[in-house]
Amino acid sequence: MNEPFNPNANHAETAPAYLSVYDVHAYYGESYIVQGVSFRVHEGEILALLGRNGAGKTSTLRSIARLASPQVTHGEIWLDHKPVHLMKSHEAAQAGVALVPEDRRIIAGLTVEENLQLAQIAPPIGWSLERIYELFPRLEERRKQEGTTMSGGEQQMLAIARALARDIKLLLLDEPYEGLAPVIVQEIAKTLNTIRDEGITTIIVEQNAIAALKLADRAVILDTGTVVFDGSAKEVLENEKLRAEYLAI
Repeated sequence: MNEPFNPNANHAETAPAYLSVYDVHAYYGESYIVQGVSFRVHEGEILALLGRNGAGKTSTLRSIARLASPQVTHGEIWLDHKPVHLMKSHEAAQAGVALVPEDRRIIAGLTVEENLQLAQIAPPIGWSLERIYELFPRLEERRKQEGTTMSGGEQQMLAIARALARDIKLLLLDEPYEGLAPVIVQEIAKTLNTIRDEGITTIIVEQNAIAALKLADRAVILDTGTVVFDGSAKEVLENEKLRAEYLAI
């Protein structure tokens, strides 16, 4: 860095950033995927990270979660004043970063409750099973059912619940609405609003951009690995030209 990055710098004048992503560059092999992405998210916000296929959205989430792929070669990521960019993936998880991937990764052979209990084997432990079942009554009904035999919407609920079973500060959701019926999308969105009310900061990557924008406070749009828009979700919803150019909607 030419100059030190201040994680307390204001993205907006009203509040300091809780998550700061600064000039992140990442590669898959020789493919330059994330090309200097910077944005900030305030505590308790929902940010919609949008863009066409191949724009670098999932790679940005994986970079924040400090997964081995893609390889981050430059940049800083700060969460609640902690330098996530200096951490391994398990250290980032212990610092409160939780990624729910597109494939959900429900563990085969385990019941719903066993999937949740497994997440709580080691500290830091988050929500209790009772609290999780209060938010997801359908999971309580299926607590003894093998997780992978549930519907797609129920598996998505379990994936989110499993993240909450840890003590998380940042929830990263990759395509949470993929393959779900509209009524289930609305149910997931209602759940994410409740999670926001609990003060958990969320970034959602979603091809169903309209649904994501209706949920989110703010939006960042990526195009070929760079940020082309950073502002309110309402502005994107109201800007037909912007949506057509970068989101094809």
